[in-house]
Amino acid sequence: MGGGLPKQFRDWDGRPLLQVTVDAFLAPGMPPLSGIALAVPESHVEEARSWTFSVPCTVVPGGDTRQESVWAALLTLPDQPLAPVMIHDAVRPFPPVVQLWEALEALNRYDGVLLGEPCTDTLKRVDAHGRVLRTEPREEFFRAQTPQIARLGTWLQAFQSAAEAGFRGTDDVALLERLGMAVKLIPSPSSNLKLTTTEDWARARPH
Repeated sequence: MGGGLPKQFRDWDGRPLLQVTVDAFLAPGMPPLSGIALAVPESHVEEARSWTFSVPCTVVPGGDTRQESVWAALLTLPDQPLAPVMIHDAVRPFPPVVQLWEALEALNRYDGVLLGEPCTDTLKRVDAHGRVLRTEPREEFFRAQTPQIARLGTWLQAFQSAAEAGFRGTDDVALLERLGMAVKLIPSPSSNLKLTTTEDWARARPH
């Protein structure tokens, strides 16, 4: 995004985007939360701690990577290994209600669950020189979204193991996949977008 201010703290219709994202999970019809843990840049810890939500909220300084930040937040949660925990990007303010309920139900049969957008692009596999090797069947590919969900004990096991091995995943369920755990993907709409670029911001901003 540029500009210096972390995008999760940029103004979104009068409030920081992160606050808007959290409130989206507390809206009527959403799965009820017992509490929230936020990992934020050290420079914004006090600001986040000043916010008030309808459930308890813990704020911790984030780490050098997303993975370290998520782990720091997980470690603040009450010791309830079987409790489902949703890990969510701070800059996805439109979580889909129906798919969240479906994902939580699937957690009864899988070690982890994530939301994902079906791929509509034609996918080409290429070699190091850019030569096309083949066209991949796009129905087998999805763009990973969040929330990504597992029980607290499962998350802690996976994050601990990854830290010990020096493994860094590009998303959270990759740490479960690494251990051979069963992960289910729930198809999710493109409206659950991540506001990454100024174009995303302009397209999704309320008018």
